[in-house]
Amino acid sequence: MAALGGSWSLETGGATVFSWDYDAGNERLLALYGKGKQRQWDAEVRLDWSHEVDPDNPIGMPDEFVWIADSDLWRALPETERITVRQHLAGWLYSQFLHGEQGGLVCAAKVVQTVPDMDAKFYAATQVMDEARHVEVYQRMLDTKIGVRYGMSTPLRGLFETIVRDSRWDITYLGVQVLIEGLALASFSIQRDRLRDPLARTLNAYVLQDEARHVAFGRLALRDFYRQLTDAELREREEFAIEACWTLRDRFAGEDMWRNLDYGAEECIALARRSPAMREFRRRLFSRIVPTLRDINLFGPRMQQALRDLGVLGFSDIDGAAINAEDERLAREIDRQERRVRGREVADTIAAGKEDIA
Repeated sequence: MAALGGSWSLETGGATVFSWDYDAGNERLLALYGKGKQRQWDAEVRLDWSHEVDPDNPIGMPDEFVWIADSDLWRALPETERITVRQHLAGWLYSQFLHGEQGGLVCAAKVVQTVPDMDAKFYAATQVMDEARHVEVYQRMLDTKIGVRYGMSTPLRGLFETIVRDSRWDITYLGVQVLIEGLALASFSIQRDRLRDPLARTLNAYVLQDEARHVAFGRLALRDFYRQLTDAELREREEFAIEACWTLRDRFAGEDMWRNLDYGAEECIALARRSPAMREFRRRLFSRIVPTLRDINLFGPRMQQALRDLGVLGFSDIDGAAINAEDERLAREIDRQERRVRGREVADTIAAGKEDIA
């Protein structure tokens, strides 16, 4: 696998804010900070990196989640080419996860620097560690299990460029904690629920548990702040969120991957955008984003009309906090299952060794 070299530099906005108010605090944010401390995990220990993946389908993706699978084009491909598509789709997805987590790392560090409240700085510091760990696991998955890597997609790059360059701390929250983390939650939940490979499923379940806390952090931090803004200020944030929602809905179909594979890029992109797998992704995406927009008071007539045009306004009735709580519960259950399996494997190994000695 050829390494992707180079770097991307952006001028960042925002003043560094020191707070001398160490006593007063938002109890809900401090509770999240406590949870963030307690639920740190070591990827080296928690995940079974000795697991051998299927090189033809390294994340165990069912074919119904290959975006072009329900098409004459896919049916005409020989199995060797289908294997190539499975490998490259895994590589493209996990590359975007990797780049997105590095973007989250940079933005969480920016929040520590620019947010005015000490309790928010505390929590953002735990998120910095979370994002660094996520970069670690997706890089390792790409390097040692998948073997195919792509650069950051143009839409994701554009979103991060807008977020990082903006000087206002709340735009960083809105862009990352609500919108891009919503993208991550949708993607990781599909990976957790649909993949057949145990390493990929477990990895994404643990990352999803962290991301659910990050979304809760953004929701709490922005809820009261947006009640204080003028109509003009709210309208500006709504315009940013609306544009991002259109991008998230329509622009993550692996365009660069299909042009690289050259099976007829435009046909593949069109198939991907209307595929059942993409419909499920959009459903999960907006079932997480829309309730949060409503909860943080970014839900005026303009926003509601845009969500109606997107066909996702109905998701506003969903309890976003309940979905996040379920994500955390499932991650804990997967962790318990994995520990039981590993415990049995260790016990069996010890028993076999005793028999050999006897």
